[in-house]
Amino acid sequence: MDLYRLTIHEARALLEKGEISSVELTRAVLDRISAVDERVQAYLTVVADRALAQAKAADAQWVEYRRAGKGGVTPPLLGIPMAIKDEICTLGVRSTAGSKILNNFVPPYNATVMEKLNAAGAILLGKTNQDEFAMGSSTENSRYFTTRNPWDLTRVPGGSSGGSAAAVAADEALFALGTDTGGSVRQPAGLTNTVGVRPSYGRVSRYGVIAFASSLDQVGPITKDVRDAALVLRTIAGHDPREATSVAQPVPDYVAALVGAGLVPARLVPAQGDHGTQGDHKIQGDHKGSPLRGVRVGVPREYFIEGMQKGVEDAVRAAVRVLESLGATTIEVNLPHTDYALPTYYLLAPAEASANLARYDGVKYGYRAPEHANAEMWTVMKETRGEGFGAEVKRRIMLGTYALSAGYYDAYYLKAQKVRTLIKQDFDKAFETVDVIVGPTSPSVAFKIGEKVDDPLQMYLADVFTLAQSLAGIPAVSIPCGFADGLPVGLQVMARAFDETRMLQVAYAYEQATEWHARRPVL
Repeated sequence: MDLYRLTIHEARALLEKGEISSVELTRAVLDRISAVDERVQAYLTVVADRALAQAKAADAQWVEYRRAGKGGVTPPLLGIPMAIKDEICTLGVRSTAGSKILNNFVPPYNATVMEKLNAAGAILLGKTNQDEFAMGSSTENSRYFTTRNPWDLTRVPGGSSGGSAAAVAADEALFALGTDTGGSVRQPAGLTNTVGVRPSYGRVSRYGVIAFASSLDQVGPITKDVRDAALVLRTIAGHDPREATSVAQPVPDYVAALVGAGLVPARLVPAQGDHGTQGDHKIQGDHKGSPLRGVRVGVPREYFIEGMQKGVEDAVRAAVRVLESLGATTIEVNLPHTDYALPTYYLLAPAEASANLARYDGVKYGYRAPEHANAEMWTVMKETRGEGFGAEVKRRIMLGTYALSAGYYDAYYLKAQKVRTLIKQDFDKAFETVDVIVGPTSPSVAFKIGEKVDDPLQMYLADVFTLAQSLAGIPAVSIPCGFADGLPVGLQVMARAFDETRMLQVAYAYEQATEWHARRPVL
């Protein structure tokens, strides 16, 4: 058995029975990293010795659990190896946010999500590559190297959480955490055939997450299937009194909501064989009820646009038909301000970034321009920021500072905030008549490395379907739904704020009825 191919719930079942050990599982994943990461380049930092020490401690807990018999209780992720985006602070492990300006930063504390994962027994393998300060859609903006898509090493894995998505897709981790500001978990998940969740804004604490845009950033899991995503989300969600935007809402048992809902749909398979071909689906076996009966699924016309790759549209429309075959009722909905999401986001997010990134000045911590270390303060700051920040970060700081400047605040920033309200109202109105909304995660499959790097606008358009949800603060998940030209296509499922349960139930029902999520790249 290739242990690195396991999902979280598969691995846990084997650990509970004592059929494998956490050390064996962790070593198998570390060996996988050694075998393939030179080509994929998902990791910035690997902490192998630390991981094996944690695995040994986890095995000791499993021994105590089995000794206690059925009455024993273990943490939900005990002994499960994971990867963490470098945007998230990890005690004693370098956290650079993909930037040169933090190349020597070793946090003296853990982010809240790391505290929760540690308490759940998860094992840290290392920190994954990303676009600098989470600004990008391809991981080409990392100041270290470009991560490659395991499905085609000449293509991007998406971004900014491209390293986390590539690590999970290449079986270099059983799961990973990313951060999603304008699609940075969902878009790379869609391009790598993994599952990526953006929770409702405020559902997961941002404490210890290196800030990009504070009113948009959220931490979310990237996993191999929806059940794993539900498990990790349940672990990291919850109110945090240290974080002002964390919402004091009870956290449902998302896993129980999947299993307990009786979601056992008929198995469907692609009508045409190879994963390079996208066809309709045919039902395999007998129907065991309609798991989505009574569920109203909204399909927005604004998410099927001119210029969208035909294979992507075909895959998403085929996925909608699968949802209908599972008992769902599809309803066309209107989200009329969708076209304004991109300009709104690229005014608000850079404005917040220009404020958040002012702290990196070469004085308090992080990189300092060495030849100016003893110079006058303003010279140190200017040279450090000039050398430490990459081109995309500088572009967004300049754009954000301009939008906030005297004489332009009302014309740009304030107007963008008003349009943001209209975008949220679009979703509110749509959810009066539907339970979830579905559409494509990305307008195209993964593009070639270097294809859009010199055209920022084309790069920004890669997130055209993932920006509005962030602006509205609602949850969304990307799940595998097919292939176009041999590359993965993602289906995005959106729900009302704090209704991750319904969102995950629909995603799980679709996943259980299809085989797309089970496909793995050949490396």
